[in-house]
Amino acid sequence: MTLSPVRRREILQALRQGTVPSGNLDVLAVGIDKFEATVIEDLDAVSAGGSIFKAVRGEYGSGKTFYARWLQQQALKRGMAVAEVQISEVETPLHKLETVYRRTTESLRTSSFAPSAFRGVLDSWLYGIEEDAAAAAGADEATSAQVEALLETRLAAVAAATPIYPMVLRAYRDCLERSDTATADALVAWLGGQPHVSAAAKRAAGVRQDVDHFLAMGFLQGLLAVLKGARHPGLLLVIDEVETLQRMRSDTREKALNALRQWIDELDTGRYPGLYLVITGTPAFFEGRMGVQSLPPLAQRLHTDFTGPARFDNPRAPQIRLSAFDLDKLVEVGVRVRDIYRQGASSPARIDAMVDDAYIAVLARAVAGKLGGKVGTSPRLFLKKIVLDVLDKVDQFDDFDPRRDYSLTVTDSEMTDTERHAASADEVEL
Repeated sequence: MTLSPVRRREILQALRQGTVPSGNLDVLAVGIDKFEATVIEDLDAVSAGGSIFKAVRGEYGSGKTFYARWLQQQALKRGMAVAEVQISEVETPLHKLETVYRRTTESLRTSSFAPSAFRGVLDSWLYGIEEDAAAAAGADEATSAQVEALLETRLAAVAAATPIYPMVLRAYRDCLERSDTATADALVAWLGGQPHVSAAAKRAAGVRQDVDHFLAMGFLQGLLAVLKGARHPGLLLVIDEVETLQRMRSDTREKALNALRQWIDELDTGRYPGLYLVITGTPAFFEGRMGVQSLPPLAQRLHTDFTGPARFDNPRAPQIRLSAFDLDKLVEVGVRVRDIYRQGASSPARIDAMVDDAYIAVLARAVAGKLGGKVGTSPRLFLKKIVLDVLDKVDQFDDFDPRRDYSLTVTDSEMTDTERHAASADEVEL
């Protein structure tokens, strides 16, 4: 795949920093081909007004974050909005859904708007109403009365989801019409679930309370209705790192798991048309006594049989598993990165000669060896080394030969906790 210089630079810079690139992940996708057809089916179903839940399980290093970002990319291609929320005990506890909703609006993005796209979506929705009113009137510009009439019709659809949401939307539009920027900003913040919005701004919309647990779920329905009106057929919401629930107090964990169970049930009843909800976690979360198994109703809903060979896993199941990287996959993704780099290199032929497939295989084995032979934990570090320490130097220095001038080193400070565990595993006395 030929990439633009900007896209290529974004991918390589992310790899230099040891992070997952934000876009064009198709060029790096290795080992997830078997999910693609089902993902397309799911996204089409959600875009048509359906709702889907999916749990993604995998050990650290199996590519859960990569898969989630790849999934978001597929959704964006179809015009959907996407959001990603990291669960944490203090800032974003799962049982306090008002915080999950707030993080959703903060991380919301579309193909046109970067995070937070929330206000852009609201403004697009209002602009769409004006356009549609003009089209219905057969004029270049609709009158204020025509816009108001269509606005009320669209607000009725939003009101079916949550009555208070259209009240604030109407007040927000009135503030824009009067150029009352301060109040408009405050109302957008309140609609986005932000706390500490001034009482004066809330009074302008006829509301008093802050967004709580129950109101937040109604607001999510309102957001889905607004997205649809703004020509975004759905929302892909990724709830990442749910395994952190295992470290929480038992009462907090129980509330969070029950909130997840309730959310899944409400998706099944059709309360959230246009929502594709994805959670990611480790096998220990799904199988251990401190995770899903501690709440039998949730365990029943997520149960999937993984006793057979991974190649026969059903991608349509409520839970899918990601296989850890093996050496062949590691080499394949390294070759792909080399080919991406070559497209913008000063001497593509030199890149091919100095960093051939055989050298990439040698480096892959060496990095895995530094991590106790655990290939599954090595992709991040391997890709960082191949770009930062090998390809960059081959491109910049005519006399640099990685076989002669580069000796692989892996320091404690550049490793994640998981990589550090893998590197020291064989040093533990038994």
